[in-house]
Amino acid sequence: MKDHEIYSGLITTVPFVLRLDGRSFHHFSRDQGFEKPYDYNFSKAMVETTASLLSDSGLSPSFAYTFSDEISLYITTPVFDCRVEKLVSVAAGFASSAFTLHAGAAHPLSFDCRVVPLAEFQLPKYLAWRQAEAWRNHMNGYAHKLLTDTGLSATVAQRKLDGMKASDLHELAFSFGVNLSETPAWQRRGTAVYRTLTERDGYNPITKETVQVMRRVVAIDENLPLFKTPEGTAWFAEKLAASLSDVQS
Repeated sequence: MKDHEIYSGLITTVPFVLRLDGRSFHHFSRDQGFEKPYDYNFSKAMVETTASLLSDSGLSPSFAYTFSDEISLYITTPVFDCRVEKLVSVAAGFASSAFTLHAGAAHPLSFDCRVVPLAEFQLPKYLAWRQAEAWRNHMNGYAHKLLTDTGLSATVAQRKLDGMKASDLHELAFSFGVNLSETPAWQRRGTAVYRTLTERDGYNPITKETVQVMRRVVAIDENLPLFKTPEGTAWFAEKLAASLSDVQS
């Protein structure tokens, strides 16, 4: 009966991205009474879930990026024999349970997952694409909230926004006294989660002295550059190189 398993033999090449998306999270956000257009507690739960995926899922991502209810995991070494069916089920299952716990949800929540094979040189372009989506969500989210605050229904407000250019959304928000370029960076550009080395106090049992040792930790960065710029490309290259070095050390 083994040959009846659909896609059990489908594998991917490395490196690749696992992209996770929350399912029906707008219902959860509404029921929890999260603030619109952004709630820091929701974002914190997403970041904690991302950090858990790095440290405890067995997927061993080298780098992760999250915004809204989306998580991208960049994986550079073979895991689970690169079996697509195994990768997406483990990632989605782990993220679902981790977020349910971190968010303190009363009912189970779920993520879907897809595999995106990428060459290493393509990752900056991928990240720039997802960050651009974060920015679009940011502009639309603020504009929608400002319109509904005037008494418009959510449906009518969205109809007014449909087809509006970025400059129009900026102008609309500014007319309400909101400068979208001055909102918190994590709202505009997302959050990165990656491994890095840090110096910590340790203990040498032979000399019975306190010594400085290097420990690998998960770092969270909420003040990201624009990935599409040379600065952003250089920033990412530095973090990825350090993460890969950590893994190999």
